[in-house]
Amino acid sequence: MRCRPSSGRRRRSRSGHGWPGFDTAALHDALAGRQAVLGTLLRGTLHLVSAREHTAYAAVAEQSGVTRWERSGTPLPASAVDAVRAAVGEFCADTPRSDARIAEFLDSWVAANPTVLPAAEVTWQQAHGWRPVRTTPDLVRVPAADQWAKAPKLSLAAPNPHGAPTRTAASTADADALIEVTRRHLRAFGPATVDDVACWTGARTPRVRAALEAQDDLLRATGPTGNVCYDLPGAPRPGADTPAPARFLAAFDSALLAYHPSSRERILPAAFKKAVYSAGNLRVLATFLVDGLVAGTWAASGGRRAAELILTPAADVGTPHRRELEAEGERLLAFLYPGATPTISWS
Repeated sequence: MRCRPSSGRRRRSRSGHGWPGFDTAALHDALAGRQAVLGTLLRGTLHLVSAREHTAYAAVAEQSGVTRWERSGTPLPASAVDAVRAAVGEFCADTPRSDARIAEFLDSWVAANPTVLPAAEVTWQQAHGWRPVRTTPDLVRVPAADQWAKAPKLSLAAPNPHGAPTRTAASTADADALIEVTRRHLRAFGPATVDDVACWTGARTPRVRAALEAQDDLLRATGPTGNVCYDLPGAPRPGADTPAPARFLAAFDSALLAYHPSSRERILPAAFKKAVYSAGNLRVLATFLVDGLVAGTWAASGGRRAAELILTPAADVGTPHRRELEAEGERLLAFLYPGATPTISWS
């Protein structure tokens, strides 16, 4: 889940309201039961997906090359890469492992198998705690002591419904995996162009174009810039006059990243771009929407007794919209800090 619009209106019409009906305990249960998993996937970033979807997302990530972990500059044979990944997968198959334990295991493994990796690769990996190997789709994150936010992360082998290594599954079903992921992109964000889907998935543009064109059932329309927009048949497409309620988007929210940079004005006005994208530390700030468009940023803090939400508008926000945002903000604080007394202020 880094995942949603053709406009802010359309996005929220497809994804629904942010809080009602959503139970964090149910999500934690799904994660504990591994029906949902969190791991490194598209573009080498963290994503929360259902276990049944993980194989396709992992395959697309593999195809893009973003998960390659070799760093010494010496090309490694596929047999060497497979051997390392199989060893890590077996080590993490049933027992959650910390980053330090995985690194210790790999140090021992290469010592026992000295001919698999060149010395330069081993030296680089050991100097960096084997981080590139630990952050591939082969592993998913699990919490330590049931504390997702506060405790160090642990890793388990990724779900594998086909009983074969993730890399092998990816290599034998490339086309099908990309088609499945493009459809999931459209389900959340459509209508979207080839460039939008390629930007989100990290897949090469010609391959994305071929995957979309291979799907005869997709709807096709010419967008404002003259590019072809694709969408799923039967997907909701509310009119431009459909009311868009106030919404809060998290930092790095998918709605701000799911399109090519040239297409993001459908939700982020160009004048507000610098207020949202922090180039210095590569952050995307948490934002709020007014009438389906980004209108400012927000920050929340709190504990068991009290919680505060600070809203920073990027332009003038009228009184009716402020009231709507404050009401939605109280629901947001109740979600983030259950039972705390909420305070909302404008900066």
